Amino acid sequence: MSTLLVPYYEHPSVRPAEWDAIVAAAPRLHGVVLNPASGPGDRPDPAFAETAARLRAAGARVLGYTDTDYGRRPHTDVVRDLTRYRDWYGTDGVFLDQVGAGPEEFPHYQKLAVAAWGLGCTTLVLNHGTPPHPSYARIADVLVTFEGTWDSYRRLPPQPRPGTTGVRLCHLVYDVPPGVDLAELARARGASVHCAVPGAGDHPWGTLPHTLEPAR
Repeated sequence: MSTLLVPYYEHPSVRPAEWDAIVAAAPRLHGVVLNPASGPGDRPDPAFAETAARLRAAGARVLGYTDTDYGRRPHTDVVRDLTRYRDWYGTDGVFLDQVGAGPEEFPHYQKLAVAAWGLGCTTLVLNHGTPPHPSYARIADVLVTFEGTWDSYRRLPPQPRPGTTGVRLCHLVYDVPPGVDLAELARARGASVHCAVPGAGDHPWGTLPHTLEPAR
């Protein structure tokens, strides 16, 4: 079962070798998050369109990144992003970032899920960064229940599964030293999808997992 979800927020023309490495690893990836401009941008980017086509041809699931600002971003703006990803990049699903975790935000995200399904979305990933209310398990395929540093992750106890559905949990960890087997640690903490990168600071997702780094 593919367990590695890769959010890589660099332009293909700037980091072509890294994108080549991601495409080559497609058979063992759960998915790749595409993020041209903190979202799809205002117009199609030919380099990202070509990369998305290569990923799909290699068998990778392609997810469009969209920020939801913890439920504060208007429904119409998020749906516009999802539509652009489908039309411009042929995405298979969506990666909603900064997702609210409480029951009071759930109706907003339920409506977004319905809109995403209507647009042909087959995979819905919700990045809460923390365990959400169990209701979110009813609408998502993957719930990101941890996003943070390696130091914080080492202290994370096993997490309860939200709800009784088949939703998969994901942990996104950065500032990770070489040689760490996050897959085993993630499973012990209840997550079957994961990503561990060495990057730190404000832009950790501009680095690849050690196992995907291209040869220099």
